[in-house]
Amino acid sequence: MNSQVQDWLEQAKAGFKSAQDLLLTKNYYAAVSFSQQVAEKSLKAVYILLNDKLPPKIHDLVELSRLVSAPKYVFSASENLTGTYFSSRYPGAAPEIPSKFYTLEKAKIHLHEAEEVIRWSKSMIQ
Repeated sequence: MNSQVQDWLEQAKAGFKSAQDLLLTKNYYAAVSFSQQVAEKSLKAVYILLNDKLPPKIHDLVELSRLVSAPKYVFSASENLTGTYFSSRYPGAAPEIPSKFYTLEKAKIHLHEAEEVIRWSKSMIQ
């Protein structure tokens, strides 16, 4: 297996652990931000596997899902997580600043979506 594929997947796994840790420490917006990154890195690992080249420098998880022919449930999770790229980071991108907008419930949902994407990606790679 291409070492870059492994590197991207390993970083996605590390990000997933960080997202879980951030959830426990009530840093919900940061857990959401990491969840989006987990999905992005996971999909990019699959892209590298399938295309033997680095992925495009984009953050649109729906487009990345399309590029790797992901199944419908991954598209669904990707669609939900794509919107968090800005809203979990920047004031003005959501009704409140990220640290107030994201709750435990929202963070759990997005962490679960990231888990679906990384699980599918791992199944494609291993």
